[in-house]
Amino acid sequence: MHALALVSSILLGAAFVAAGVFKLRDGLAWPKQAGDMGVSYPVAVAVPWLELALGVASIVVILLPWSAYAAIGVLIVFTAVILRRLLDGSRPPCACFGSRFSRSLGPAHVARNVVLLVLASVAAFWG
Repeated sequence: MHALALVSSILLGAAFVAAGVFKLRDGLAWPKQAGDMGVSYPVAVAVPWLELALGVASIVVILLPWSAYAAIGVLIVFTAVILRRLLDGSRPPCACFGSRFSRSLGPAHVARNVVLLVLASVAAFWG
C-alpha cells in the first residue's frame, strides 16, 4: 500500500469517526437538525452509525479500497444535500460534526467535503 493512501485513509477515517461520535452525543438534536436539511428521520438516525463504521474501516484499513469507495458515495450524497440547500437559498445550520460545531451552510461545507473526497479517492485508487 502506498504511504499516501494509508495517511489519506486514516485522516478520512478520523473525520468520519469524529462526525459520528459528535452526532450520537447530540442525541435527539441531530435528527432534528438533519430534518432541517431535508433528511428523513430514519436516515438521520442511521447516518452516525454509518459514519462510525466507515471511519473505523478507514482507520484500520479494512476492506480497502471498498471502504474508500463507500466513503466516496456517502460524501457525494452529503455534498448533494448541502448543494441542494445552498441552491434553494436556504442555509439551515449544518451539524455535520454535531451541534457544538454547527453553523449555517455555506461554501466552506462544500470545500470541506471536496477535501474529504480527495482523501477518499487517494485511499481508493492508491490503496
